[in-house]
Amino acid sequence: MKNVLFVASECTPFIKTGGLADVIGSLPQALIKHEKMEVRVILPLYDEIPSKWRDQMTYQTSFHVPLGWRNQEASLYTLEHNNVFYYFISNDYYFTRKGVYGYYDDGERFVFFSRAVMEALQHLDFTPEILHAHDWQAGMAVALAKIIQPIPNLQTVFTIHNIKYQGLMPHDMFDEFFSLPREHFAGFEWNGMLNCMKSGLFHADKITTVSPTYAEEIKDPYYSEGLHPILLERSDDVLGVLNGIDTDDYNPLKDSYIEVNYRHSRIKKKENKVLLQEKLGLAIDPEKPLFIMITRLVEQKGLHLLQCILEELLHQEDIQIAILGTGDQEFEGYLSHIAYHYPDKFALRLMFDEGLARQMYASADFFLMPSQFEPCGLAQLISLQYKTVPIVRETGGLKDTITPFNKETSKGNGFSFSNYNAHDLLNVIRYALSVYYDNDNWNQLSKNINKSQFSWKESAHEYVSVYRALSEVKV
Repeated sequence: MKNVLFVASECTPFIKTGGLADVIGSLPQALIKHEKMEVRVILPLYDEIPSKWRDQMTYQTSFHVPLGWRNQEASLYTLEHNNVFYYFISNDYYFTRKGVYGYYDDGERFVFFSRAVMEALQHLDFTPEILHAHDWQAGMAVALAKIIQPIPNLQTVFTIHNIKYQGLMPHDMFDEFFSLPREHFAGFEWNGMLNCMKSGLFHADKITTVSPTYAEEIKDPYYSEGLHPILLERSDDVLGVLNGIDTDDYNPLKDSYIEVNYRHSRIKKKENKVLLQEKLGLAIDPEKPLFIMITRLVEQKGLHLLQCILEELLHQEDIQIAILGTGDQEFEGYLSHIAYHYPDKFALRLMFDEGLARQMYASADFFLMPSQFEPCGLAQLISLQYKTVPIVRETGGLKDTITPFNKETSKGNGFSFSNYNAHDLLNVIRYALSVYYDNDNWNQLSKNINKSQFSWKESAHEYVSVYRALSEVKV
């Protein structure tokens, strides 16, 4: 067993809307480098992919894609980057649009993509033994691989990155999009809708998700978004594999986005802090504790908790907070109001800017991540790389990666709280500040963070174990 084809809807450095792209950009490289596997990736060719990459692509072939009563046209392009071979499926109607998601026909677009993957397999100079599909956009690819069987004995893995987003369509779209016997309808339907996520869960040989704790949480109705019955039924096939990060990319010693590079130096972090304070219009003071959030401004990320305590925190504590991101109008409006009334202590940038994000990681003392749920989370791992202390809620991958610092035992690489409660968040922030002002404890916490390692090497090894288990039971 050596050949694996990743099927996904986004991948750095070509196209990114979230953490899924980081995983697809990094995990294949780790599998190739550390496990000597042949891993390739197939993606949609979006109009949003920069010309820098499109100009390097090589046209391979075109073919028809059956979509119910229609025949759509697809073209296949290839590109090699960082030792990974990428395939791109082009279709002007479905992918020549601004943005990646958010269209009324997203379900149809990714059904087309999944069906096109099946047709593309016969045109590849590569025969996968395992098809590894990621999130709802690729769920149908797993189902079609099992039903159509384009490659004999092709094994499948389906990875849940966020179960909240499932790809729902009216149930009558089954006859509209699929030329399949009705006996297969049950494998696609859930609660009266076609469900792309469910189709992947039902048909996959193995199911993984992006942290061990999240793998258990999604079997509970509170976290499962309604899919817990099928996850409980397939419990033996569900495994949590913790995501890693690209530690060469996220490296403060050579990050070109930051002005003062460093390895562990608190002095150089403070130099970066002063530069960021100047840039954001905050009061200049390298000793003042700086908290940051780099996030989508949505309920999942704990913004309601922050709303409850933010003014009390800014009024009573001598701190600064900077937030970068966009999201719901409710939170954007509230945070803009706070920024207006506390200009020396609170900075808000309603955008996403990679350079500014790196500068914030490099400057801050604390990273706030009080998520309602978090399948894995990458921001807390990036924070650790930049020697910024995470403050998280104990859920999903946050619980798996952040151990709360204990003054008595000197163990821990951050701070955490368990109940989704605003004053629990406030209390842990105040405890974190008590550690910040105690040099001995802060130095010990810094040493613990320096030892935290979350590269892709170990994760890649765990995925190989999943693949090997499949090859052992192959019929």
